Amino acid sequence: MLLSVNTFVSLDGVMQGPGAPDEDRSGGFDRGGWLVPHASPHTNEVVEGWFRAADAFLFGRTSFGLLGGYWPKVTEPDDLIAGRLNTLPKYVVSSTLTDEEADWKPTTVLRGDPAEEVRRLKELPGRELQVHGSWKLVQALHRAGLVDVYRLLQFPVVVGTGKRLFPDGSTPATFAGADENSRVLPGGIVSLTLRPTNLGAIAAGAYTVDDGRSATVLA
Repeated sequence: MLLSVNTFVSLDGVMQGPGAPDEDRSGGFDRGGWLVPHASPHTNEVVEGWFRAADAFLFGRTSFGLLGGYWPKVTEPDDLIAGRLNTLPKYVVSSTLTDEEADWKPTTVLRGDPAEEVRRLKELPGRELQVHGSWKLVQALHRAGLVDVYRLLQFPVVVGTGKRLFPDGSTPATFAGADENSRVLPGGIVSLTLRPTNLGAIAAGAYTVDDGRSATVLA
């Protein structure tokens, strides 16, 4: 299966607590709910498109608890996101979560080395193993070079603090547009689909003047 990271980010890259003030107050975060005023049928259409491609889900423990406390309560039969999350296989990376606590079925707790566990899951048949939220897990997957696709909805908000998708110290990487679905939605929200093309280094260059003309030189 292809491994995709699907998440909401602000202009300054924050992905913490987009859906409610109390969604994730870790680290003293008090700016939750910043996405909600910008949600629309256009953003819902994009997110439903993400979920249509899923055959399984992968979570860190915190996001598993947050989403597992919300989506099982959504019983509307036409809700595509709830239908996918509540029925497809789920995997949660945790060394402390018990099988009894992982009661959002069907769920398997992964207690081994996260990178090795995910490599094994990617070998299973199916279209996509999707990560939603799960900030700490996403950092580990990025460092290990295991993410095949990033799908982002970037909202016109500067949150100013909080967990960022790529915090200081992240492994450098270069990305390329993955398909024609990257676009600007009404309200200035940007939908991006990106594939990593080079992990561990970024290309560099410089602007210079050659015979009176501005020119670029790649390193």
